Amino acid sequence: MAKDMQQPELIMSELDVLRIERLIEKTPGLAKQVAHLESELARATVVKPENIPADVVTMNSRVRFRITETGKEFERTLVYPADAEKTEDSISIFAPIGSALVGMRVGETIEWPTQHGKSHVEVIEIVYQPERDGDFTS
Repeated sequence: MAKDMQQPELIMSELDVLRIERLIEKTPGLAKQVAHLESELARATVVKPENIPADVVTMNSRVRFRITETGKEFERTLVYPADAEKTEDSISIFAPIGSALVGMRVGETIEWPTQHGKSHVEVIEIVYQPERDGDFTS
């Protein structure tokens, strides 16, 4: 995908969206921190968990991604905040990079906010996705 300002289409599980919205409602004082996430939720195409394509990042997915400006690659599991300390190499959905990754497909690039402006992240591979493995409740 060209690195223009157009953001990729997002596909999200209705279960993930419901859980994320509940967490936002239950966690006062997060307005600034989750503003980007809320805009991503608003523009996502929401589908039943069993209809999630195998190449889409969902909650509890293990994903390999690259920061395009540096070429640095990471492999992390996208988790809810309560699971961040329980899961090795995890990234919270409330972190800017976590909210950027959710709903993206392998091969797509998205612009996301950083402390120093904006950066671009590209999804390289989904190592594990619960829905792909038949777990529609994670």
